[in-house]
Amino acid sequence: MGNAARALRVKTLLLRSLDALATVGQVPVLLKGYGLALRLYPDPLQRATTDVDLLVARADVGAAVQALARVGLSVRRDDGARHGEEDSHHLELAGPAGLVELHYRALAGWGEALEGDALLARAETGAVDGRAVRWLRPEDEAVYLALHASNHALQRLAWLFDLKLLALADIRLDWRMVVERARGTAFPHAAWYAWDVARRLLAAPVPDEVLAALAPPRWQQVLARRFFSDARLLGASLLDGRAGWMAAKLLLAPRMGSVARYGVRRARNAVRARLRRPG
Repeated sequence: MGNAARALRVKTLLLRSLDALATVGQVPVLLKGYGLALRLYPDPLQRATTDVDLLVARADVGAAVQALARVGLSVRRDDGARHGEEDSHHLELAGPAGLVELHYRALAGWGEALEGDALLARAETGAVDGRAVRWLRPEDEAVYLALHASNHALQRLAWLFDLKLLALADIRLDWRMVVERARGTAFPHAAWYAWDVARRLLAAPVPDEVLAALAPPRWQQVLARRFFSDARLLGASLLDGRAGWMAAKLLLAPRMGSVARYGVRRARNAVRARLRRPG
């Protein structure tokens, strides 16, 4: 019952957030979370969720932040040591009701980003409890969910189960378009990591030709299957040590140069944050 109670709290926050954004004429794309569960699961309360993820146009972020302040949410300030603007993809708005991640990019990882504006332009209209929302196109969602899972080292089986349910859904994915959309990102190999494991571990119905089209070089395939072995995934063992996590992120990166530049930016941000601290 704990997951269901949390999901109900998240749903309440989602509805309040949608109402607030509607006052400034914004209809966001719902990423992951309750909106995904509503479409893929027999009962949306079956899927564990802890926060609300909304995607809006970058130009609309300021108005969205002001609107969400009416729900008691304010931007959570970090110390600036982790990410600069180039590597950020959302703002965290927190309050007594919970956490909303307000995305202006769908995702940032490996020193690259999946921009949100093209996804917004292709998004489909929908509704949640009478509130207007938007959903990613199914093929965009197939890519986004896979990239998100890989960016977090596939450490929640629920993310892989989401992929399986999406592949089994009545919408009938256009797999050729999934490949095209993935190749249009900076990290198509990361989509392969997630879909390969979803098929291997959960029997997700992914066509052979799709995995072949997205596959990284052979050496990265071998490493990925070692990092993401059944035993490690079932035990979430990559979460036990930062060294293993970072090794997986580095060795499976789609572009080593981007990761190296990202590391330099993080080091620079950490130094700047330290210098800004009083005393």
